[in-house]
Amino acid sequence: MKKKVVIIDDKPAIGQLLSLYLNSEYDFQCFDNALTAYNWLGEGKHADLLISDYTMPEINGYDFLLMLKQNELLKDIPVMFLSGEDKSSLRIQLLEAGAEDFVLKPFNPLELKLRIKKILK
Repeated sequence: MKKKVVIIDDKPAIGQLLSLYLNSEYDFQCFDNALTAYNWLGEGKHADLLISDYTMPEINGYDFLLMLKQNELLKDIPVMFLSGEDKSSLRIQLLEAGAEDFVLKPFNPLELKLRIKKILK
């Protein structure tokens, strides 16, 4: 059975691109904002990995990560950030808060595939 990857990005093209590159290996669920994804997960839906943008409407990636890590049911889901924000201080902040990885946009699809595989092994 394929692992379930949830993509959270306010630009639908990112979800389409990722599922195009990786759909033979993973099942995808895409959301355009973190609160909708959080509520979906809160309904008991399953995810093996969350791939989230940092800069989004309503709630940023850091606040979303904190919400996840404070929720007993969701705290163990690995989170990878895929973002155009290239400040080292931001990457450090997210990694310290519990993110598994941070990949800068634009990304190399092969590198992303390898990083996902490493997290999900």
